[in-house]
Amino acid sequence: MSLLSNKPQHNIIPILALLCGATIWGLVWYPYRLLEQAGIRGEISTSITYFVALLIGLVIFHKSVRPALIFNGQAHLLFCMCFFAGWANIAYILGILVGEIMRVLLLFYLAPLWTIFFSWLLLNEKLSKYGYFVIALSLTGAATMLWQPDHDFPLPSSSGDWLGLLGGIMFALVNVLVRKDQLHSIEIKSMAICLGATLVGLGCTLVMGSSLPVAHMTSNSWLLLLGVGLAMFMMSMVLQYGLTHVPANQAIVILLFELFVAAIAAYFLVNEAMSPQEWLGGMMIISASLFSTKMNHH
Repeated sequence: MSLLSNKPQHNIIPILALLCGATIWGLVWYPYRLLEQAGIRGEISTSITYFVALLIGLVIFHKSVRPALIFNGQAHLLFCMCFFAGWANIAYILGILVGEIMRVLLLFYLAPLWTIFFSWLLLNEKLSKYGYFVIALSLTGAATMLWQPDHDFPLPSSSGDWLGLLGGIMFALVNVLVRKDQLHSIEIKSMAICLGATLVGLGCTLVMGSSLPVAHMTSNSWLLLLGVGLAMFMMSMVLQYGLTHVPANQAIVILLFELFVAAIAAYFLVNEAMSPQEWLGGMMIISASLFSTKMNHH
């Protein structure tokens, strides 16, 4: 433990944890695409991978996840977190399967904009002058990305765009609920998020009539599902650890590393490149994320 107590290195471990989490999140779309190519639909792979993450968590944290600790007066917040986290994850994963990676990710990164609204609604947090600036910059960035000469109004043009947008709204709501819920441990909140993604994925699977092609599945597909499940568990842990030990304004800057990783990976793995117009809109959205850190500083 001496490494953690050394002053010069004290902040480096949480920062490395955040960078590690951002890298996993920036690359995770690729195994999900491979699974889809193997005939495993996005909603099924989401459900299975998060179920794997949930099982790993329950084995490791079985002492921290007890009914008495869950039903403690704020259980309703935990259930809301579970439900909306499920939708955020399924929207994100289905979005990156059907849309262009960077467009979906950047629309997902409008989350600070929705956070302003949910913080006001659920936490009574008032906007500073930066808050209005973030709203304007986020919306301008999104409009720049989505604008097409043949359309009057810059709305998302594909299901991938809409899913990225929906995922970001749900993600913002979950973040505000995590902040509002002060009575549950990080372990319980992490397990709630994994459970939500498992259940919502399962619900979508049933509604869409998808099935797991067990007969045609190779050992590689099973290993990939287990590997992604393990990565999802690790990511939730390193991100929770990093977010606990790094100030929010520093954390958002570090987590934007995910976009950098995803842009390089999308270019080299699936030959997707962004247009100058998308880059410009994306830069505005990233800038809004950076400025959002000053929202509560009057």
